[in-house]
Amino acid sequence: MKEKIEELVKKYEPEIIAFAQDIVRTKSYSGEEGKLVELLEKKMKELGFDEVIIDETGNIIGRVGSGPVKILYDAHIDTVWAEDKENWSVDPFGGVIKDGKLYGRGSSDEKVAIGCMIYGAKILKEIGIPENVSVYVMGSVQEEDCDGLSMYHTFTEVLKPDFVVLGEPTSLDVYRGHRGRVELEVIVKGKSSHAAHPDKGDNAIYKMARTVLNIEELTKTFKEDPFLGKGTAVVSHIESKAPSINSVPYESRIFIDRRLTVNETKETALKEIESALADPKNSEVRVLTYEAKSWKGRVITQEKYFPTWVLEESHPLVQAGFKTAKEVRPGEEVKISRWIFSTNGVTSMGRLNIPSIGFGPGDEWLAHAVDEYVRVSDLPKATAFYALLPFNLKEKLG
Repeated sequence: MKEKIEELVKKYEPEIIAFAQDIVRTKSYSGEEGKLVELLEKKMKELGFDEVIIDETGNIIGRVGSGPVKILYDAHIDTVWAEDKENWSVDPFGGVIKDGKLYGRGSSDEKVAIGCMIYGAKILKEIGIPENVSVYVMGSVQEEDCDGLSMYHTFTEVLKPDFVVLGEPTSLDVYRGHRGRVELEVIVKGKSSHAAHPDKGDNAIYKMARTVLNIEELTKTFKEDPFLGKGTAVVSHIESKAPSINSVPYESRIFIDRRLTVNETKETALKEIESALADPKNSEVRVLTYEAKSWKGRVITQEKYFPTWVLEESHPLVQAGFKTAKEVRPGEEVKISRWIFSTNGVTSMGRLNIPSIGFGPGDEWLAHAVDEYVRVSDLPKATAFYALLPFNLKEKLG
């Protein structure tokens, strides 16, 4: 089976690379993914997918096979901004290949992965899908703005797979989790007065300053997990309100990016920050909310809490992924590891407890970077992985 897959990957390799270039050339910022969805829909139909749908949120989902065991490959198809072309050595939407690297926004994070997944599914259908398996390929939207949001709507409204493989960059290693996060806002109230008479007011900035220092001290108490590492809390923005710059401010506000390790949750994070407040009676801590319109016009809202998740190393999906990665990377060292950043896994495994792993072309450190690229040599290996995995997973499941 492996030999047949490698033969077909080699046959289609020029198409896979050309398709990856087309994907990079198709700009798809969060909320503006429509043109790329059209490109993917056309390719899935051209390659003979059994079913292709676009859900109400704007995710595109293609299926091959009709078995009861549902394996879903997910790659988010939106990207962060890249209009600072003067800082790039190449056009970020040119699909340029130079020195064995495909450059462009989304090349590593993670649009190129969807092309490999599509061809992997096409090859899988060509050689014969295991009879009890269906494979879905999903291009999910708006992940950069709110991890897992569009996936949650698909998995609760359209289909709920049995296993999920995330195409975020893993350097072709197998990842099985990452820290979660929660975005918090702290508001401190004071009392305004003329700056010439500060004793008549209650300076909200002073109270917030003491709160910020308390948060800095709080981070020193965070526990470290041997696999995911330590949680963090970063005060990322501060502002205040006053009638003028000659007035005592009556309100101050900060935003906190709180990364969560094992056994840390939204609730524990809120309690910690509340314990750090310098003036609890005049302060409020709350979780931020995301709300935006998808490219299809649907308004979607979610609290900005993204749960920590880890799939045990002994799980059949992890072991199948590890075996598959070793087979498509002969002679190379393959690791089982985790991401530092966050992914759609916050929904698949974090919220819905669907066994999930990551395997994707590209390197995590290149995400959002100027001159982002993916090694062209990663593409055939990733494609072979997506074609071979269902056979190895079936074997591990028994």
